[in-house]
Amino acid sequence: MAAGVEGPRGFLALLVLGVLAAGGEGTTGFIKSPLSQKRLTQDSVELYCEAIGNPIPEIQWWFEGNEPNETYAQLWDGARQDRVKINATYNLHSTSTIYIANLTGDDSGTYECRASSDPDRNHLSKSPKVKWIRSQANVFVIERPEIQTGFSESAGKLVLSCNLSDPYSAIEGREWKHGDKILQTDMESSTFTSYTIEGKKEEHSGIYECIYKTSPEIKGEINISVLPQVVAYKKSEHGNEGDTGVLICKNPSFPPVSTWVWYRNGQESIVNGSGRYIIKSSSNKTELRILKLNIEEDTGDYHCSATNSLGIGQATVNLRVRSRLAALWPFLGIVAEVLVLVTIIFIYEKRRKPDEVLDDDDGGSAPLKSNATNHKDKNVRQRNAN
Repeated sequence: MAAGVEGPRGFLALLVLGVLAAGGEGTTGFIKSPLSQKRLTQDSVELYCEAIGNPIPEIQWWFEGNEPNETYAQLWDGARQDRVKINATYNLHSTSTIYIANLTGDDSGTYECRASSDPDRNHLSKSPKVKWIRSQANVFVIERPEIQTGFSESAGKLVLSCNLSDPYSAIEGREWKHGDKILQTDMESSTFTSYTIEGKKEEHSGIYECIYKTSPEIKGEINISVLPQVVAYKKSEHGNEGDTGVLICKNPSFPPVSTWVWYRNGQESIVNGSGRYIIKSSSNKTELRILKLNIEEDTGDYHCSATNSLGIGQATVNLRVRSRLAALWPFLGIVAEVLVLVTIIFIYEKRRKPDEVLDDDDGGSAPLKSNATNHKDKNVRQRNAN
């Protein structure tokens, strides 16, 4: 936790600090004390302590076991074969956390958080003026009950099962989880529970948990392990000559991949950093980058191969490299169509023009002939009148 204080606890810390300051140098008080807890063997436990004083107090952790003649002994970071981790911060006030991993029955007992602001608190010859203040919490480590787990596959279904033997407290419900996702929950108290999955195990590999609602909770694990189910992000990739090509493969199955290998047909595996190749891989994904694509050298099939504890799986990606002029072909095609269309229109107009000229000449001579006839008829009528 951060050394600073915020919100209501920050106000409380300042209030306590004011009261302690009024009490003089060496006065110390707890803001937060460790809480007693129940845990199972192989679990872990974390205790938290927060103190304030003037000057800022030192915090220590001490332990007393359940044996009759056992006395308190100080705990250090790295104690108990490095299962004990202690973290402390000193800024405005003191905070300390003790974390104990892989608990055993010997870890049961009383854990004591001690705090003191006395400058002589650790002096070898002087007695401290102010005694260490103490806050205790009990940790009860209970032997983990045995859970029989298993799964079966038939008729396109997976059936997962757990059976708890000798529960140490009443069961108030059961739950099934896959990662952080809750799959099924109920309020029954039976020691046997099962969960059915539609589909093949290759499609549903992973770590599944059956959880019994006791105090503390009891968990069982079922691992559904399969060969790597490698899939290509894209089965066919396209790239322009001179650009960087990116090929990606993924493995969504369990257990995770330990080794990824890229290679081409009839060729040795591709080494990361060799030539124009860069490979980046993790437990569930690999990426091959090909710099400055060459249309003649890089076109073809690439294979990604994955290895886990059960065996090998692979997928294929086809890479097509296009010429840089490839992007111009659609535009050039449109330009060609327009030129052909303009040419057809031009030829059509050329052939049509002479016919139109002839038609215009015929139309101009007809009125002249008609006028001459009218004058002739007029002269005949005048003669007859005379």
